[in-house]
Amino acid sequence: MKTIITQLSDDIANSKILIEHHLKTINMEVQHMPKILILYYSQTGNTRLMAEAIQEGVKMVQGIEVEFKDRVAAEELADFNAIVVGAPTYYHDMTRNIKKLFEEAAVKKLSLNGKVGAAFGSYGWSAEAPPLVLEIMNNRFRMDTIEPPLLIKYAPDQAGLQKCRQFGKKIGERLLLPT
Repeated sequence: MKTIITQLSDDIANSKILIEHHLKTINMEVQHMPKILILYYSQTGNTRLMAEAIQEGVKMVQGIEVEFKDRVAAEELADFNAIVVGAPTYYHDMTRNIKKLFEEAAVKKLSLNGKVGAAFGSYGWSAEAPPLVLEIMNNRFRMDTIEPPLLIKYAPDQAGLQKCRQFGKKIGERLLLPT
């Protein structure tokens, strides 16, 4: 009987070691999983629809964590491997909150160098905001941008939403490319 108990005790100890090893492996994989931020501003809901479809596209790529937000502190940008900004065009410019975010990141000297960057947005008669976002990502922060930005006039229809999904998938795949 003592031999059986000793054997069971050894089996339990070995199982515990094996489980701890697997948990550490899973934890390491989660910690090293690339993270994408999809940040958007949407007054009419059009850019939000685009952002949701882009998120669906990113999720088609295995091994990527996605955060979907309508606001973020400048310091948080450094936590992501890719930053995707949805900036609709209002009065031939990007929205104040997007502009302010980049200004704060610059003042705080945040390093976004080499991170993947992309921009998208809806517009009515002009489409300046997403290209301006890419220009800031390129010139000020030296990000690795995906160009051109994704632009959709007014509300995205089914074809537009499909373009958004493809754009998201492209971003996810780009993030997994070896550097």
